[in-house]
Amino acid sequence: MKIAYFNLLLTLLRCIMSSTIFLVLFLIVIEVTLVGCQDNRPELPYSTIKPLIIHTDLPEEDDGRGGVIAVDLTGDNYMDFIVTKPGHIAAISNSGETLWHRQVDIQLTRKSEKFGLPGLHAPGVQAADVDGDENVEVLFLTQDGQLCVIDGKTGKTRINVPLEPPNGAERWEHLVVSNMLGQGDSALILQATNARGYRMGSHVAALYLGSLIEVDIATYLWKRDDFLANAHSGTRVADVDLDGKDEITGGMILDHKGHVLITLPLLGHIDSIFVADVRPDLVGLEVLALEEENGLWLFSGRNPMSRLLNKLINGIYIRLFSKGNNVYLYNHDSLIWRVDYRQREPQNAGVGDFDPSLPGLEIWCRSRFNTHQKPFVLDAYGDLIATYELDDLAPKGWTVKGVEEISTIDWSGDAKQLLAAKERHVSGNVAVFDAISGTFLELFNEKADRLYVADVYGDFREELIIMNGNELHIYVNDQRNPNPSTSTLWQNNYYRRSKMTWNYYNP
Repeated sequence: MKIAYFNLLLTLLRCIMSSTIFLVLFLIVIEVTLVGCQDNRPELPYSTIKPLIIHTDLPEEDDGRGGVIAVDLTGDNYMDFIVTKPGHIAAISNSGETLWHRQVDIQLTRKSEKFGLPGLHAPGVQAADVDGDENVEVLFLTQDGQLCVIDGKTGKTRINVPLEPPNGAERWEHLVVSNMLGQGDSALILQATNARGYRMGSHVAALYLGSLIEVDIATYLWKRDDFLANAHSGTRVADVDLDGKDEITGGMILDHKGHVLITLPLLGHIDSIFVADVRPDLVGLEVLALEEENGLWLFSGRNPMSRLLNKLINGIYIRLFSKGNNVYLYNHDSLIWRVDYRQREPQNAGVGDFDPSLPGLEIWCRSRFNTHQKPFVLDAYGDLIATYELDDLAPKGWTVKGVEEISTIDWSGDAKQLLAAKERHVSGNVAVFDAISGTFLELFNEKADRLYVADVYGDFREELIIMNGNELHIYVNDQRNPNPSTSTLWQNNYYRRSKMTWNYYNP
């Protein structure tokens, strides 16, 4: 019955959409709707917080490649910044001084499914004490296949070693400092995509850094070419089972020896992935993955009519027949739960203690709407606890395309965590908002190319770090911290790892 109903709808759509008049009317209605939504939005004044502005000598231009990470390079217990742009990597101190600036062809990309890893807005750099001398090293890959290790304080080269790419890949593209041996950050996870077609990071390997530092020899602990990876970003590592060694996360979880612990029963591909202690009642950490079902695409070509037809037909197909577009919560040995909300693609998420009255952490999902986003929120057990339309809550003037680069933020210092995001598909404003109600709480007048959230000053609260052209703008909550003695978030293994492996899809 459903198939016959679907075929009838498909025939009607083909007839209706062949009419140019209908298409024109459709676009007019959409335009009127957008204008109406903007007019009804609440007023929200810009925040009075003045940012710390750090000028850099990097290029102002932005094509989606490169980003920023925070790390203590100087040993003063305050976070410094490493900023990357095509052909450039620079270290900026907490006070705004340029520690060093290297012009090098660092491996940076835009959409990873088309251009390879590390993906849109990814910084493409790692920083850690990899040799145990209590000084930080900075590691990155180059476009010509080199692995570079440089001194974090001075920027001087320590190691520059060519790496042989795996079969079917152009080069190693993504790197993550990790603990594979129980000996601190002494290993590196490398990842690469297939050189042809829709690019997925199925090639992974663990490289022992000690051999590089001691004798300049690349010694691999293990390699695989069948990793079930994220579609849009590189793998993330964390000590999921709390055994003192990191696991590699994606559509499957690998242990420190490269063995498969669990594989998800995906119906499509993973858009983004997070590691957190969502369920404190369970041993270890949990991994959250957001699935996009591949869908049904009947019309070829990239003209507006084909795109519109495919969008409408795919929407009907997913609504009537799909069992995909799931949110998965799993750990090192089992799938804990899998749920969907009306088969809507979750796409981007924030994971945090958005409602301290509930056990565990909550999961906020943006949902995939190119305009008029409709977020939904799940509790730690996968039950729906909130939905709303962003158009009703975003401040007047905020783009109808919604939010992007959404990060959980400890902004106030209270138990309740919030979300921070920038305007989507534009160098625009930044806001802090309540995940459960959708209420926008702080609005910052910006032209943000990137939004990065991190605890810069070590007081547990996190700051907004914004890339605006060739400047860093750092916003600090100027209200009293109600819990100043709370430990800094950097003590958490998964927090440190996530802040060095972020990109557009995985803030």
